[in-house]
Amino acid sequence: MLRGLYISGIGMQAQMNRMDVLSNNLANADTTAFKRDATASRAFTDELMQRIHGEQSNPVGMQRHGRHIGQFSSGVFVDEVYTDFTQGRLRNVHDPYTAAIEGPGFFAVSVALPTGEVATRYTRDGNFTLNPNGMLVTKDGGMVLDQNDMPVYISIADGDTAIGLRGEVLSGGNYITTLQLVDFEDYTTLRKVGNNYYDITEQTQQVVFTGAVIHMHVEDSNINAVREMIEIINVSRIYEANARFVQVMDTTLGKAVNDIARKG
Repeated sequence: MLRGLYISGIGMQAQMNRMDVLSNNLANADTTAFKRDATASRAFTDELMQRIHGEQSNPVGMQRHGRHIGQFSSGVFVDEVYTDFTQGRLRNVHDPYTAAIEGPGFFAVSVALPTGEVATRYTRDGNFTLNPNGMLVTKDGGMVLDQNDMPVYISIADGDTAIGLRGEVLSGGNYITTLQLVDFEDYTTLRKVGNNYYDITEQTQQVVFTGAVIHMHVEDSNINAVREMIEIINVSRIYEANARFVQVMDTTLGKAVNDIARKG
């Protein structure tokens, strides 16, 4: 009976973890180039149950063992949270400082960490703008980098700004620099670090960028709000079912302790 409590409690915790992921997805449905997260659940290792005094005979000199009843599972848990990098819809925004990546790849951005250090992060959010110094930056102030790991400066006085398919930045028809565009062999090695940025790990291997930059477009998130809502409803129902089972087990244990023990 106690095993049932443990299994239901673990199941409730797993559904809480799934709910956190789904809620974050739904909250970022309108975030440019946001990639949805999903969970992978795994069952605990099955255990072999035995009946302690299940053997009727015990040969002399041999240790008594219980009779095998069968395999027992301790429930499931959220084993991994992974990111779905499916591309979102490209949308025209008529902003000369914005760009979207069609196909695989990321923009390189220099950001200031809370520790005061500066680090390179990667994003597919090309909803850029100019700061007062004429530097091309992300919405939260991250500096967009060029191929030489330098910030990109654009002078409004030079004329209209254009960004080519390979990241070439033109101002008034004159070439300024080329955006640093990167891609990676295995996206599962990337880690989300907030503000729509990704960081690399020791397992990350960079490969040649093969996508294309689409000027004056942004990539919408790949969130399907209806799908996320359906998943939230399913998770809520599973959580409630486990909670009701815990209540039933609690009531049964209460009767066992208060009634059966009293009669004995």
